[in-house]
Amino acid sequence: MMIEKLGVMLCGHGSRDLDAVQEFGALSEHLKKRLPKYPVEFGYLEFATPIIRTGLDKLKAAGVTRVLAVPGMLFAAGHAKNDIPSVLNTYAAANKLTINYGKELGIDPKMLRAAGDRIQQALDANTHVPLHETMLVVVGRGSSDPDANSNVSKVTRMLWEGFGFGWAETAYSGVTFPLVAPALEHATRLGYKRIIVFPYFLFTGILVERIYQSTDEVAASHSEIEFIKAPYLNDHPAVIDTFVERVEQILIGENAMNCQLCKYRTQVLGFEADVGAVQESHHHHVEGISAEQDGPFKLISLPHTHDHSHDHTHAPYPHANHPLGPVTLKRK
Repeated sequence: MMIEKLGVMLCGHGSRDLDAVQEFGALSEHLKKRLPKYPVEFGYLEFATPIIRTGLDKLKAAGVTRVLAVPGMLFAAGHAKNDIPSVLNTYAAANKLTINYGKELGIDPKMLRAAGDRIQQALDANTHVPLHETMLVVVGRGSSDPDANSNVSKVTRMLWEGFGFGWAETAYSGVTFPLVAPALEHATRLGYKRIIVFPYFLFTGILVERIYQSTDEVAASHSEIEFIKAPYLNDHPAVIDTFVERVEQILIGENAMNCQLCKYRTQVLGFEADVGAVQESHHHHVEGISAEQDGPFKLISLPHTHDHSHDHTHAPYPHANHPLGPVTLKRK
């Protein structure tokens, strides 16, 4: 009888930003220390190496017979629901390897504690303005999945009530609306003396830099308001605790994602065309492209495009032309 050997696979998206890639790699080191009885590997969908298949190859070579795979993502949108499972399922079938997939970090008290600590860091480092005269703007990644977008709004509300801020709004770095700049311009008209901008992101990167840049640009036109840029989550201990819990949940069977509002499974208003979409990865065309930087972390040298000469399809995003949304990202 074969003895089962478990291994852990941390699955990330990847980034063009070297700091973001290094921070994700550092997360895997945290998991190795917290889960010493399992071999731990990591990999990316695109933009950086190692790719997910490389990490799985290493686990298989180490004698792992069952992989506990977790998405290194805050919320379950297309990457966590389709792209990563497609890569894992393809590998499992080709290599006769058991791979159990865990759920995203999601709405979790530990994640809210980490977010609260980052906001408190920003408050402690700046001038004192009463909380009731302070406005919080939480910025999420942004997705074409309304379920994932709504989770950012829930995080905003929990932080708003938890701190007792005078007001709070949610913005997004891309894909959906409102984007950061229009959201902050709107915020300046509400009469608050201080606005805290908090990127609800795991790691740094181009998008976080864009959030801070937009904050600086809006602040430059509103000297009467104090703008504070809070740090992103990164490797806060509570974030590490949540990842460890997601691995442990696979073992006890509590790893199901919340599919109640999944646009691929049920009729969600405005996204009816997505129901029953094929589960496939949309990143195979940039996966494993050679990198221009050597070392333990490699960045992909070619820009990512969504050229549709390959054979996968996307359902149209119903709000693609929203005046406060993704159309405003296009440089004129």
